[in-house]
Amino acid sequence: MMKRYRNGEIWDFELENRFASNPPVILGLDGGTTSTVCVCIPILPFSAPLPDPLPFLARAVAGCSNHNSVGELAARETLEQVMADALLKSGSTRSAVRAVCLAVSGVNHQTDERRILKWLRDIFPRRVELFVQNDAVAALASGTMGKLHGCVLIAGTGTIAYGFTEDGREARAAGAGPVLGDWGSGYGIAAQALTAVIRAYDGRGGQTILTSSILQFLGLSSPDELIGWTYSDSSWARIANLVPVVVSCAESGDEVANQILQDSVEELALSVKAVVHKLGLCGEDGNAPFPLVMVGGVLEANKSWDIGKEVVNCISRDYPGALPIVPKVEPAVGAALLAWNFLMKESQ
Repeated sequence: MMKRYRNGEIWDFELENRFASNPPVILGLDGGTTSTVCVCIPILPFSAPLPDPLPFLARAVAGCSNHNSVGELAARETLEQVMADALLKSGSTRSAVRAVCLAVSGVNHQTDERRILKWLRDIFPRRVELFVQNDAVAALASGTMGKLHGCVLIAGTGTIAYGFTEDGREARAAGAGPVLGDWGSGYGIAAQALTAVIRAYDGRGGQTILTSSILQFLGLSSPDELIGWTYSDSSWARIANLVPVVVSCAESGDEVANQILQDSVEELALSVKAVVHKLGLCGEDGNAPFPLVMVGGVLEANKSWDIGKEVVNCISRDYPGALPIVPKVEPAVGAALLAWNFLMKESQ
């Protein structure tokens, strides 16, 4: 019997639908620092290859669900709300759910997993299969269609590299947040650019067109106003919004901006290389092929200074077997496919 959880009213829609016979479904969730997405897909036959495109029943979006950012109660409420919204939109209820894969940032340890599993257990019937992962795992699965093998590099506001071997060993690098050195992330690039502007203003660093470009972008008139702007709200995403300005300055030939991007490329490649080395994904000869899934705004090729392409070039010099993949589906779908794969393995 499902508990009437403290947010019981979230599930009131089920009362009207409790006698309907709904076909079985899977929920996949991608919970990030910026937003949380939940998709609901039907259970697909295990005997047939996955259809392309995948059938969707519903998609719902909510705010941040990283417990390190918003606290545990707010994170739980967001996750519960987004799952309820997806089921309501699909015309389903919790009784139709066969599996849930929750891939959320801030899941860094088995204690995090156990705590979230215990909470999910309160919400869903006992027979529902529950899986909790770091959000990087869903991002990897979005590129490999649910197969846990290879390495994913995420570089958006933050950055992390995460990898799996085919026999289930896993490793990660970076992803510890900006204070602990997520260099190469959107936040890291923008913070270095802001620092370069202040250094130039002080006379401690070389002159750079980052100064005029960033001030114009922010509507400020002097570099000393950057101090007030930065500390009035130091949220990571707000700082990371400056990345396009840094890229534009590098494309205009600014040496300081160019060096910031070059350093970021080295750092992002280094986190992937660390994971590949730990897991031996490259094989004994160092040339074995492995999927390298590339996710996040920093890696998207929308400029002539293509950070993602440079990162792949840097990795390929050491590991020529890296096979770059840009996912066709979002990480929440990757989470749903993970749950589908887990169910398929159990059925076999």
